[in-house]
Amino acid sequence: MAGNSFGTHVRITTFGESHGPALGVVLDGVRPGMRFDVAAIQKELDRRRPGQSTLTTPRREPDRVEVLSGLFEGKTTGMPICMIIRNTDQRPMAYEKIKAMFRPGHAGHTYLAKYGIADYRGGGRSSGRETVARVAAGALAKSFLAARGIDIIGYTVEVAGIAAREFDESVIEQNPLRCADSRAAEEMAGAIMRARDEGDSVGGIVEIRVRNMPVGLGEPVFDKLGADLAHALMSVGAVKGVEFGNGFAGARLRGSENNDPLYFDASARRVRSRTNNAGGMAGGISTGEDLIMRIAVKPTSSIRKMQDTTTVDGRPARISVQGRHDPCICPRIVPVAESMVALTLMDHFTRQRVLRGSKTRQQRRAMLSLIEEDLAILRRLRKEITAALGKRSRKV
Repeated sequence: MAGNSFGTHVRITTFGESHGPALGVVLDGVRPGMRFDVAAIQKELDRRRPGQSTLTTPRREPDRVEVLSGLFEGKTTGMPICMIIRNTDQRPMAYEKIKAMFRPGHAGHTYLAKYGIADYRGGGRSSGRETVARVAAGALAKSFLAARGIDIIGYTVEVAGIAAREFDESVIEQNPLRCADSRAAEEMAGAIMRARDEGDSVGGIVEIRVRNMPVGLGEPVFDKLGADLAHALMSVGAVKGVEFGNGFAGARLRGSENNDPLYFDASARRVRSRTNNAGGMAGGISTGEDLIMRIAVKPTSSIRKMQDTTTVDGRPARISVQGRHDPCICPRIVPVAESMVALTLMDHFTRQRVLRGSKTRQQRRAMLSLIEEDLAILRRLRKEITAALGKRSRKV
């Protein structure tokens, strides 16, 4: 395995480089007959697209998706789905002056050591541009989950040490930080602009929440839901840490403070927790409460500020990266993180269907209820028809 694929039953493989002709993704294992809304795919790509504001890279890419296979008459065919996004504003010449130097924070020297060759044009496969393919695939996974009433929402909770103090979901897509606190977003934007003007960058924290989760997703012991989610999120280059629920803060609490008290919800017919310190999982399996996770996003590595480095042949050097780069990755990593979470959940839904069959107990109860309603309607119609025929025979 070359490490370019992710997933078990629903699997994605991404391809392409930052300054190559195109990037793309192949999804395999998606069931046939699923509605495929290209506009929904494009909407998610637009959320990740560069050049959205002064807080992001000025690179101008339309990021228009092209579906090459696996789609017929607006539905999936069960065959591999291939989507590509062409690069139209790549400028590899920006890296010509520094191609013999390693960029601090980047994978140039590790790629060269591993493969014996490294694409210096924006980092090639190690570039954040690779994530455009993940978002295309994740948009389809989001549609799969939405059909089951599951909603995924991501938002920035901290930038440059400035933390959000309020939560108003309605403002998340109304500010360039994708922050649920408008006032904090303004402070964050100011910190980003100052760092950018100084030729520097800043990092932050992004939270992802999944609502209306079912109980029972996750595969102990090595494929716990949290383990696979952590794998998915840590595979994004800028992510340096993942936590669920209380996360690291739980290490400073007592068990009596960190445990989630349980009770039986008669209306939902299931066990629920009064708090959600565990972040929606127990024993690596979803509890039905909201999944809550946070990722630590590093400051962008490509900065104009002069830094010490070394050349490819080992000579000391000083480097200033002059390309087009985000001074903070948080705003554009939100749809990427949502996509990786969606793909992980879609994969686990498919695993669960293989384990327990295509219908859960709750779904079977719902189907039986519908069948009983239909039978009652048919009985009533039969009585009405019998009565009508009786009246007609009497008239004759």
